[in-house]
Amino acid sequence: MTRREAEAELVALERLGASLVCWGEPLYPVSLAAVEDAPPVLTVLGHAELLQAPMVAVVGARNASANGRRIARELAQGLGEAGIAVISGMARGIDAAAHIGSLDSGSVAVVAGGVDVVYPEENRGLYDALCRQGAVVAELPLGTEPQARHFPRRNRIISGMARGVVVVEAAAKSGSLITARFALEQGREVFAVPGSPLDPRCRGCNDLLRNGATLTETAGDILTQLGPLLQSEAPPPRLTVRASQPRLPLMTAAPAMPAVPQIPEDAALELVVEKLSPTPVAVDELVRQCQMSAASVATLLLELELAGRIERHPGNLVSLR
Repeated sequence: MTRREAEAELVALERLGASLVCWGEPLYPVSLAAVEDAPPVLTVLGHAELLQAPMVAVVGARNASANGRRIARELAQGLGEAGIAVISGMARGIDAAAHIGSLDSGSVAVVAGGVDVVYPEENRGLYDALCRQGAVVAELPLGTEPQARHFPRRNRIISGMARGVVVVEAAAKSGSLITARFALEQGREVFAVPGSPLDPRCRGCNDLLRNGATLTETAGDILTQLGPLLQSEAPPPRLTVRASQPRLPLMTAAPAMPAVPQIPEDAALELVVEKLSPTPVAVDELVRQCQMSAASVATLLLELELAGRIERHPGNLVSLR
C-alpha cells in the first residue's frame, strides 16, 4: 500500500467511525498476539475494548437446523451471563444465532472481507446491531469483498482470539472444522455438541468428539473446562448502545415476530426443511425461526407429512424421517 493509499484509508476509517488496533497496542487481543501468524493490524467497528475481554468462539453450519440454532443461542447466552464474550464469523446459521444470544453481554464478529462490507446481506440487521452493541473486526482493508481464500484466514483469527472453540453442527468438510484445527494448532480447547448420526450436519462434531473434543451440552460444560483460564482475565466491559443509532429489532427468544414476511411457497418449504433434522423440534420453534405465520408452517408440515418426509411426536414435536 502506498502512502497516498494509506492516507485515504485513514480518512475513510475516520468517516466510518472505525479504528485501527495494531499488534503491541493495549487493545490488541492478548491471546491473538501470541499466535505465530497474528495479523499486524485489525480494523474494528464498534466497541474495540471488547477485544480485551475473555472470549469463547461458537461456530457451526450455515444451513443449521432449528435445534442447532437454539443450542448455539443458549450456549452464547449462558457464556455471556458468566461474563464471557462470544466470538464468531457472522455467517448465517450457527454464527448468527451465537451473536444474537450474546449481543447484550458482549459479541464480536470477525468478517472475511472489509469491516464495512456486510456478508451475507441477510445479516445486515445483525451487523448494524453488532456495530452498536458489540464489535466487528477485519484483517483486510475497507471495501474488500469476501472471497473463498479469505475465510480460512478469518477462521484463524477467530480461534486465535478465543480461549476455546465450540462447534455446533458441522458437516464432514465444514469450514468450522478448519477453525477447530486452527484452535488445536494454537493450543486452544475444542468443544463439540453431539448430534444424530442420521444428520450429515452433525458428522463433523461427532468426529471431533471421537478424536478427543470435550462433549458439550450446556455453557456449564465449557466453563468447567476453561474456568481457571477465563477467571484470570478481565470480564467484558459494560457497554452502552450508541444514542445516535436506534436499536433495531432482531430475532431473539421472543415467541413471535412483529411482521410476517411473504415468502414464495417453494422457498418457504425449503426453509422449513432446512431447519428440520432427525432430532425432534417444537413446531413453535420452527414458527419463530422461520418467521412465518403458524398457519403457514402448519400447512407446509402437513404437505411434508403427506409426502412421508416428516414424523410427528408427542408434545407438538416434528422431525425428519
